[in-house]
Parts: sequence; structure tokens; C-alpha cells
Amino acid sequence: MKVMINGVAHEVAEDMTVGQAVRTLTASATGVAVAVNDEVVTRGAWETTALRDSDRVEVLTAVQGG
Repeated sequence: MKVMINGVAHEVAEDMTVGQAVRTLTASATGVAVAVNDEVVTRGAWETTALRDSDRVEVLTAVQGG
């Protein structure tokens, strides 16, 4: 199935979860927020929230600078 992750089309497995999608983009375990189809997915739900064909996933990471 195809999903959009941060605006880029990805072909992914039918059973991919939000958590798996996050790990394709970053190894960081902190400072990450995710929304699927404009709805925030809490970290506790990442591994149980399955993606569906044509979902739009936005993975945001906190950046610190100065």
C-alpha cells in the first residue's frame, strides 16, 4: 500500500504501524511527534495504530539550536 510520510510517497507493508513508520525516518526516541491525517497520535498508541492505504503521516522532530 502507499502512504505519504512527510510529503513523500512510500510503498509500505499492509501491516505497518505508526511506530514502524517513525523508525524509517529517525532513530531518536525522544522529541518526536506524529500526526496521521492531521490527527495527533500519542506515543503510547504508535505500536497499535495501523496505517491504511493513502494515509498522510507527518513525523516532526524537535531541533535545538542557539
